[in-house]
Amino acid sequence: MTTPLLELKNVVVTVNAGTAEELNIMDHLNLTINQGDFITVLGTNGAGKSTLFNVIGGDLPITSGQILLNGKDISHLSVEKRTRFLSRVFQDPKMGTAPRMTVAENLLLAQKRGQRRTLLPRKLKQQLPSFEELTATMPNDLHERLNTPTGKLSGGQRQALSFLMATVKRPDILLLDEHTAALDPKTSTDLMRITNQRITEERLTCLMITHHLTDALQSGNRLIVLSHGQIVFDVNGQAKQDLTQEQLYDYFSDLAD
Repeated sequence: MTTPLLELKNVVVTVNAGTAEELNIMDHLNLTINQGDFITVLGTNGAGKSTLFNVIGGDLPITSGQILLNGKDISHLSVEKRTRFLSRVFQDPKMGTAPRMTVAENLLLAQKRGQRRTLLPRKLKQQLPSFEELTATMPNDLHERLNTPTGKLSGGQRQALSFLMATVKRPDILLLDEHTAALDPKTSTDLMRITNQRITEERLTCLMITHHLTDALQSGNRLIVLSHGQIVFDVNGQAKQDLTQEQLYDYFSDLAD
C-alpha cells in the first residue's frame, strides 16, 4: 500500500484557549494528499482555508493531531525547514519576492530554496540564458525584465515571478493561496492557464485556494470544501468532472442555511 505524501490526522487548532471566546478554527480535520493530487479548495470567508495552508506551511502551530510527510511526523517542524519540500504563492503579488533584487536575482534565490547559505560565488551571469528561457514561458514579457528590480514590475509580472520562484525548484508540495485573485481578468486567466500547464507537465502535488468556481471545476483532479474548520465535501475523478457550477452554488446555499 502506497504511503500518502501528506496526511493531516485529527488536527485541531484552538484560539483563545481557556476563555469564553475559545474556538477551534480547525476542528479535528482529516486530509490525505497523494502524490500528484491537484486539489482545489473552496469555502466561505472564515471557513478555514487560510488556516489549512498556515498549518501545512508551519506558520500556525496545531493544538493537537498529527501532520505526516511520507509517514514521518512533521507537526512541529519549523517554517524554514518546511521550505525544503514546500513552496507557496500568496494572493498579494508583493509577497514572496524581494523588491530590491532583480528578477534574475530572485530566481537565483529560489533555486537555492531549502539549501544552506554559503559564501561561494553566486554565478548569476551563467544562469541568465536559462532564466530568460524560463521567464519567456510567461505571457507578460517577464523575460525582458530580468535585470529589473522586482519592486518596479507590474502586479501581474510580479505574481508570474512568484509562481516561477515557487516551481523553479520542484517542490514536493505547492500551495497556491488565491494567487490570481488580485489580478485583472486577462492576467488572471493567463496565469491560470500557465498554472494548469506547469502543474500537469511537472506532475506537481498542489493545493489551490480559489473563490472562482470556474477555476475550481476546471482545474485539478480533486475538489474539497471547508466549513467551520472541517472538510465537508471531498470529490475527485469523474465525480468532480461531472460537477456543475449550479450544483456547487446549491451546495454553498445549503451550508449558509
